[in-house]
Amino acid sequence: MTTKMRNFEAIKDRKQVKTEGFTVKSTMKNSVVVGPPAAGAFRERPAKPTAFRKFYERGDFPIALEHDTKGNRIAWKVEIEKLDYHHYLPLFFDGLCETVHPYEFFARQGVHDMLEHGGTKILPVIPQLIIPIKNALNTRNRQVICTTLKILQHLVISGDMVGEALVPYYRQILPILNIFKNMNLNSGDGIDYSQQKRENIGDLILETLEVFERYGGEDSFINIKYMVPTYESCMMN
Repeated sequence: MTTKMRNFEAIKDRKQVKTEGFTVKSTMKNSVVVGPPAAGAFRERPAKPTAFRKFYERGDFPIALEHDTKGNRIAWKVEIEKLDYHHYLPLFFDGLCETVHPYEFFARQGVHDMLEHGGTKILPVIPQLIIPIKNALNTRNRQVICTTLKILQHLVISGDMVGEALVPYYRQILPILNIFKNMNLNSGDGIDYSQQKRENIGDLILETLEVFERYGGEDSFINIKYMVPTYESCMMN
């Protein structure tokens, strides 16, 4: 038997040929190429222990849980306007990764309260908020993403120039939004209660991008478009 014939017999008898990135199943008549494994872009990433939880468990926050007829709320032990925003606001943003009560409740409600009363104190703290925002979005957790998107919308309108101050950080914030922007629920003839609760990620992302554009100044749209190519301006419609 010649060398060429021996090589042919070896290839014919081989059931699978593995190559980098995919597998080829070889048969006598045809070959089937199996695609690469899923990249896992939507797979949840477990969050690391947050500094917010550590500070809360040590009792370092001037907050307590208060019950009233409308439900739970935060009882602040000091006036919110007198808080050191450079210290507390990044810590509360860090807690957006939390999904367990009471950490999740205190972090989310604490951020909303501080944004509501922060005024001019918020703008100087923006650079310290980017990493906590990015970490929260990178968890790929649907609940965390929805909470963070609502916080971002509140942040943009919380003070003058805040929307414009976020524009240089779009490259860190928007990639995850670009991944999830088409994730809308199709319930057919059923009722989509997530829309009533504002928990539909696709809709929330579109809302957030539109708020970014409206409050981000003249450079906001082109920077959004660079990171989210399918986004269409809400100002030109």
